[in-house]
Amino acid sequence: MSNAPKSTTLPVKGRLDERSRHLRNMVIDALEGGARGHPGAALSLIEILRVLYDDVLRFRSDEPDWPERDRLILSKGHGCLALYAMLADKGYIPAEELNRQSRPGAMLGGHPEDHIPGVEASTGSLGHGLAIGNGLALAARMQKRDSRVFVIMGDGEINEGSVWEAAMCAAKHGLENLVAIIDRNKLQSYGPTAEVLDIEPLADKWRSFGFAVGEADGHDVAALRDVFRMTPIEPGRPSVIICHTVKGRGVSMAEHNPEWHHKSYLSDAEIAEIRKSIGES
Repeated sequence: MSNAPKSTTLPVKGRLDERSRHLRNMVIDALEGGARGHPGAALSLIEILRVLYDDVLRFRSDEPDWPERDRLILSKGHGCLALYAMLADKGYIPAEELNRQSRPGAMLGGHPEDHIPGVEASTGSLGHGLAIGNGLALAARMQKRDSRVFVIMGDGEINEGSVWEAAMCAAKHGLENLVAIIDRNKLQSYGPTAEVLDIEPLADKWRSFGFAVGEADGHDVAALRDVFRMTPIEPGRPSVIICHTVKGRGVSMAEHNPEWHHKSYLSDAEIAEIRKSIGES
């Protein structure tokens, strides 16, 4: 059993701070600019990515291929608007690129691609990120680098059998420099995960596959800092952090709403209402 701290299963019911609202507005910049995207999946990720980039990851945005960097793979590639916002915030990409995403000739598309500075792997076909992370973690060990690898997956994504095959491989090789992160927002593309294909008892499943397990409120910045700083949770074992989140967090009409998994058009009035909701969150 892990000694990592656990939080309640429901996220904090409090106002978002200024930084979290700012990053959400950057997501909406990209959604508005591209007239399409997956806002629900992106908004549940904001605090996870914020803490990783602000407090945990070792990187140089002016030198994206710096060999000693930590690696982050967004395996749930449809949540890329949050990653794009974070990359723009950290100076990997120009902020104006957010306003062009998914337009002809734009740098940013509907899923992350590895030609984008700061993107380690092209993702979007779900279930591949953890296997890529295994390879990066093994390479770091072979090259005697202390780089860590973080792989963010969705809770619907882990219905994929390839995730569990990769989990077995990570445990076999004792990849303590690998941290899997589950965005546990309890919704997938067309309904609740409990109804589509129930994944509970999730923590016990990961333990049975050889991972050390931590849990946190995925919107509580302090709790996320605490649990990420504890990784590796146990020597000689890969870690998994189950982050309990709300899909669409910060936009009242999108929270817990599967209809906000993907949007292909939003009117100016709807965009204004979204920004108002973020300001009031």
